[in-house]
Amino acid sequence: MTDIAVVGFAQAPHVRETTGTTNGVEMLVPCFQQLYAELGITKSDIGFWCSGSSDYLAGRSFSFISAIDSIGAVPPINESHVEMDAAWALYEAWVKLMTGEVETALVYGFGKSSAGNLRQILAMQTDPYLVAPLWPDSVSMAGLQARLGLDAGKWTAEDMAQIAQRSRAAAKDNPNAQFSGDVDIETLLASEYVADPLRTHDCAPITDGAAAIILARGDRARELCERPAWITGIEHRIDSPNLGSRDLTISPSTAAAARAATGGDVSNIDVAELHAPFTHQEIILREAIGLTDATTINPSGGPLTGNPMFAGGLERIGYAARKIMSGDAQRTLAHATSGPVLQQNLVAVMEGRNN
Repeated sequence: MTDIAVVGFAQAPHVRETTGTTNGVEMLVPCFQQLYAELGITKSDIGFWCSGSSDYLAGRSFSFISAIDSIGAVPPINESHVEMDAAWALYEAWVKLMTGEVETALVYGFGKSSAGNLRQILAMQTDPYLVAPLWPDSVSMAGLQARLGLDAGKWTAEDMAQIAQRSRAAAKDNPNAQFSGDVDIETLLASEYVADPLRTHDCAPITDGAAAIILARGDRARELCERPAWITGIEHRIDSPNLGSRDLTISPSTAAAARAATGGDVSNIDVAELHAPFTHQEIILREAIGLTDATTINPSGGPLTGNPMFAGGLERIGYAARKIMSGDAQRTLAHATSGPVLQQNLVAVMEGRNN
């Protein structure tokens, strides 16, 4: 298989609300400039560009075209876009690199969730004929999923609170996190429901943000990065959009994607960055992938401490890759999700090796 690696990762700070327009330019330009400076390249060195965003979130048609202003008009670029989390844009860029047509690719995602009613906007991701007309909001659907697991004895409210507690503690080392710090489980459990049985700490916060990753092939990756994060497996799968036709307490698509990406071996995964926007979903993902206590989960703090829409999944890949590039891990796993209650899932595995 062609050697392809993550060689650079940058992100905008996670904030509740940003000023400016919804096209992402203000958030993306600093990310691009950071990557150019760190790798010693210019935009002319990028062979392919691919982005992830949502016109529904921005409130305008072809909003991703406006975001291209962050790249610049000259020279002309080879560009593509996905209307979902940018982790899938990274998959498209990976395929492009596999063809051998280009040596490098820059993938980016952005979302200004504060610009509208996110819970309502995400209803547009559901089945357009039978579900979306009912306007079921994203948090309420996750609440139904959490209740099913609680009633089935698969997890408890205490289990969910412990995940929130661990995530916020881990985020103390992440300067870009929206929330961080030490919290008391009893205090969390005493808080009000936002969608029974979910409380505020169970839900990823409304977050404005953006992220960018640079991929490179073979020798070009070795030139750009001292310790590239080589992608040894990547796959994505999808479950039925009909919420009543699947067991919401499990994630078959995640399990299938993980088997394909890992070759069925997760025994030596040092770090896993899981895109679980709700506490109980981390439990579902850990079980689906087969992770053990030997794997550190979301040392960045995870999406519960900041979850920019359409960039949160790409950030999981970036954080997992950064652990390898820094030498803190040898083999990492990243997961991204898109759609309601873990409908679509992507798993990537990265490894470090001597150049």
